[in-house]
Amino acid sequence: MESYKVVRPEHLNHFGYLFGGFTLMWVDEISWIAASRDYPGCSFVTVSMDKVEFRRGVHQGTVLRFVARESSQGNTSVEYEVQVFADDLETGAEEAIFQTHIRFVCLDAAGKKTPLPRG
Repeated sequence: MESYKVVRPEHLNHFGYLFGGFTLMWVDEISWIAASRDYPGCSFVTVSMDKVEFRRGVHQGTVLRFVARESSQGNTSVEYEVQVFADDLETGAEEAIFQTHIRFVCLDAAGKKTPLPRG
């Protein structure tokens, strides 16, 4: 799944760069949407995110492109690799700024782990 966000003034820290927390929130949200679309009927919650390392600062007005792809599946959980790119709208170039793996677990109505549906 691919999605986009525009970095707005309310996303900036006191140095004028994107707060890392917004990036993490967007990664969580976009990959949750991908998992929910891939596994209809599952109620997913985030259980982990691996390495968090921001490669460079991002300024206001930057368009971020998020790519979420399923990377592994367990009995009750699924993992997505998420890559984030900063697009330069003037040149068309883009630069990778962040990458992580995020894992979700499927829960039933009582909040207990439940098996993922098998296709």
